[in-house]
Amino acid sequence: MKAILLAGGTGTRLRPATVGINKHLIPVYNKPMIYYSMSILMLCKFKEIILICDPKSKKIYKEMFSNGKHLGMKIQIIVQKKANGIPEAFLISEKYIKNQSVCLMLGDNFFYGQGFYKILKKGINLKKGAFFLAYNVQHPEKYAVLERERNTIVNILEKPQNPKTNLAIPGIYFFDKNVTHYCKNLTKSKRGELEIVDLLKIYIEKKSAKFSEVGRGISWLDMGSFDDLNDCSNYIRAIEKRQNFVISSLEEISLINKWISKKKLFKISNDYNNSYGEYLKKLC
Repeated sequence: MKAILLAGGTGTRLRPATVGINKHLIPVYNKPMIYYSMSILMLCKFKEIILICDPKSKKIYKEMFSNGKHLGMKIQIIVQKKANGIPEAFLISEKYIKNQSVCLMLGDNFFYGQGFYKILKKGINLKKGAFFLAYNVQHPEKYAVLERERNTIVNILEKPQNPKTNLAIPGIYFFDKNVTHYCKNLTKSKRGELEIVDLLKIYIEKKSAKFSEVGRGISWLDMGSFDDLNDCSNYIRAIEKRQNFVISSLEEISLINKWISKKKLFKISNDYNNSYGEYLKKLC
């Protein structure tokens, strides 16, 4: 299975903060936003990741991640020239996916909690169809909403005015090898984009879509507004200060995955003349 990390878009909801910078590069507490989504893919043991960004941000991501070798990974950075919708990520990445199943992670999503990897394993082991998550939220009208009857998917609606459930769909999806073919048959919506909801509906119509509801104990934050950014920063700060470890340290995850050695980690730690560097040194 391949993994795509989508960090494109124009970040209009976060202007003026995003006038001169890709929103996924904005600091969320002590790390760039992109670290939190990248860490989820790494925890899922995705060693090869396709990172999609806007044209002017490619140089910055190259400086940040290079080709991923320092993390024991292979990171391929490619450009989305214009924000034409989430499913375009599969079309842009077609030659890299190479007719394999694929995980797509949106770069502005934050997940944290014990047992999350266990839920994602259902998607990681996907052989056929599509798999996604459902998360109970207070204001479902802000999201794509899942309608269901017990464990059967009835429909998915994008930001419905009168949602029938409180189950929003977070920004991590798993699809089989047919996803690129289906994307080629999608038509743009009224807002001029290919819609992830329309792609999911194809799998639903074919009765090959499954989901898991994320229960209590696992947090999901969509960092798409100023309040969400602030909430996420405060959440991360509170946990790191209280529990004395760093959330979404890419270098630490690489060490845990045995992609790099402690010797390599120590060398990396010297690049950080701050508490983050000291934290990495303690792991060696």
